[in-house]
Amino acid sequence: MNPQAKTTWPATVRTLAVDIGGSGIKASVLNPQGEMVVDRVRLDTPYPCPPATLVRAIEQVVSGMRDVQRASVGFPGLVRGGRVVEVPSLSRREYDGDPDPELTAAWAGFDLGGTLAKTFEVPTKVVNDADMQGCAVVKGGGLEFVMTLGTGVGTALFYNSKLLPHLELSHGRFSRKLTIDKALGNVELKNIGNGEWTERVQACVEIFAEMIWFDHIFIGGGNARLLKDSDFGPKATIISNSAGIIGGVRLWELDG
Repeated sequence: MNPQAKTTWPATVRTLAVDIGGSGIKASVLNPQGEMVVDRVRLDTPYPCPPATLVRAIEQVVSGMRDVQRASVGFPGLVRGGRVVEVPSLSRREYDGDPDPELTAAWAGFDLGGTLAKTFEVPTKVVNDADMQGCAVVKGGGLEFVMTLGTGVGTALFYNSKLLPHLELSHGRFSRKLTIDKALGNVELKNIGNGEWTERVQACVEIFAEMIWFDHIFIGGGNARLLKDSDFGPKATIISNSAGIIGGVRLWELDG
């Protein structure tokens, strides 16, 4: 089954939405308005997590959610055409561990979109998890930037409500020793505490503002709960982590 298949959807279309994170896999079914019509199910992300292990875990999470016409999947890495280019979090043998060459090689080029389309038996889109979160919240006002804070840092760009090709902007430098992805990730949050971490987030928002000149930034992900809108300026909005699932409906409108 073509993971990018285009079709005309019924007015009552139901979308299976899966949000894969470095710490957890979450799923629900959405109605056309983006509302969850079944209880969200969550499972801890297994480690080590080569492709076959992830697919089995997803099958477990979505068991009982098969009355759908399409599926949307947010993935914590770089995906192009449904194929994984790289995924730092799942390329470790343990959470917060060092990169493992065998896992890195196993993920490179893996056809996650095609595999999940066969698993779900419906047309399936797989995008970066920040892309899917952004689909839930962008307003269509110029250049909108999404930054997600969790195991690492995700980024997404939209221009006038169109999802732009994914760029791993968080791999830019924060300091001589740290990328933005590492400087704001879970390991550093635990090491330096909420106060200094919040200051780092503020500094990185300024870096992105000078780099991208966004009209608005949305800050989400599991660790965004530690932040307040008042920590930033009027061009910033803190968003709920549930956007990682509910963006699954608009993904089909804004992607391509």
